[in-house]
Amino acid sequence: MMRVIAGSAKGHHLKVPKGTGTRPATDLVRGAMFSMLEGIASDWSRVLDLFSGSGALGIEALSRGAGWVDFVDQEPRCCSIIKQNLERTKLAGQAHVYCRSVAKALTFLEEEYNIIVTDPPYADETIGETIQQLATSQLVGRDTIVVVTHSPHLTLNSSYPPLTLLKERRHGDSCIAIYQKEG
Repeated sequence: MMRVIAGSAKGHHLKVPKGTGTRPATDLVRGAMFSMLEGIASDWSRVLDLFSGSGALGIEALSRGAGWVDFVDQEPRCCSIIKQNLERTKLAGQAHVYCRSVAKALTFLEEEYNIIVTDPPYADETIGETIQQLATSQLVGRDTIVVVTHSPHLTLNSSYPPLTLLKERRHGDSCIAIYQKEG
């Protein structure tokens, strides 16, 4: 069972979807990701969690002070578990769950986000195309931070114009890449 590792919901256990092929980010990876973000991101008012799975990344952001999180996952079981986890952590009033594919969500979401976290399936070799679609969308503003977790066996580009890689760290069988607009 996973847990929230810091903030107002610290210690709350999170349900994880079974039989959906999801691979939740471990406590180590989430801790490293948020440690990296705390040194870079100054505005946590709007966060987008793509390929949400259990919702652990977005819930961790809410627990650490994010104002609002939109969750996107196409698997109905995952969407149900995200909603249960939001209720369990008493953070449901600061979130919305979109049960849609990420590609579809990128066509109808209109808000500019401060932080976008993505934890796509490691077997998805088209993640670069998704990052490029995201990079040129209206969701990414001048100061938006985009975080992508990925397999160390998949090399991401150093830029997806106009996004440029700021930092990349490896933690076990996961890599964390952080992008921001150039300039």
